[in-house]
Amino acid sequence: MTAGPRLVVVGGPAGRRVALFQDALRAAGLPGARAVCWSEVLRGRARFAAGETVRVDSPGEVPEVDRLLRGAGDPARVEGSRLWYERFTAAVAELADGVRRAGAVLVDDPAETAVLFDKRLTHGRLAAAGVPVPDSPTSGPDGAPVGGWDDLVALMAGAGLRRVFVKPAHGSSASGVLAVETAGGGRVQAATSVERDGAGRLFNSLRVRRYRGAREVGALVDALAPDGLHVERWLPKAVQGGRAADLRVVVTGGRATHAVVRTGRSPLTNLHLGGGRGDLAAARASIAAAGARWEDALAVCESAAAAFPGTRCVGVDLLPGTGWRRFAVGEVNAFGDLLPGLTGLPGSGAEGLDTYGAQVADLLRAAPGTPYDRAIRTTGTSTT
Repeated sequence: MTAGPRLVVVGGPAGRRVALFQDALRAAGLPGARAVCWSEVLRGRARFAAGETVRVDSPGEVPEVDRLLRGAGDPARVEGSRLWYERFTAAVAELADGVRRAGAVLVDDPAETAVLFDKRLTHGRLAAAGVPVPDSPTSGPDGAPVGGWDDLVALMAGAGLRRVFVKPAHGSSASGVLAVETAGGGRVQAATSVERDGAGRLFNSLRVRRYRGAREVGALVDALAPDGLHVERWLPKAVQGGRAADLRVVVTGGRATHAVVRTGRSPLTNLHLGGGRGDLAAARASIAAAGARWEDALAVCESAAAAFPGTRCVGVDLLPGTGWRRFAVGEVNAFGDLLPGLTGLPGSGAEGLDTYGAQVADLLRAAPGTPYDRAIRTTGTSTT
């Protein structure tokens, strides 16, 4: 087998993410990583050893972990994201301290992980770095708070916004996201995957539905607000095959390595909400026909990733504007790499590799003894 770092992966040992990472290690001729469950981290039982390289993956595939983080018995519940964030970021910080004290190396910067899981902070960092993003009154640490529907209405009026996305600040996978539209005469509607039961509790659904009227939409906003909300302009998207289109671009080691077009009949193009994989070749042709360059679109994603230099791999949600000529970044995802079967872009250096194979190759380049390894041992964080 190929010599390489002694790897540890923190995640859900029986989940898809860890399995795909282990498959990528075997494909590279490396031994499997030692798997540590997030539940062990949260219970203070995780231990690390000198010389290990520790990769942190999503805690999202273990129901017990979700209960420990959110305190909710039903993983379909929307509420609880603020508590999830507080417990998760505290656990990551404690994990990082344990890794450091053991003489091991943590792949990603825990401080950046905390920013990436707050959409307001992420938006502010991207804007400060000159990355094109939708206008937002809640951007950054000094953004306006949203205490409920009345605050949202006032913020929209003050910023001249009639169509916005309202997102839980610490949400993921479109959980709790509302695409809100207003019109004259006080008309309002929202598209969302949120389902509200008779007791007013909010649940994630796999079906996008519409709520109409200030009373219905306002009740949703009021219920979501205690967990923190991020608001941004709803940019009109490009269209492919009559469906709204955007892209998930994975950036590994500073380079855009994978891309998938996502299309949907609703404003929410997430694949698990009925969105479908679009035609990447057709999207590139549309960009060229508009007089723009595919390389420039990827450069926007790489610039977004560069705002988080201590994080080796991110998934960037790229929003192509109407006509495929201009681009903005909607989100940057710390765990945006779960795209099974997708192989690397031509010229990316990841041709023939899935997203996990590309990360393994990146880790090998950053193996002990390399300048990257010396840098993280000196500074305590990773660099690109």
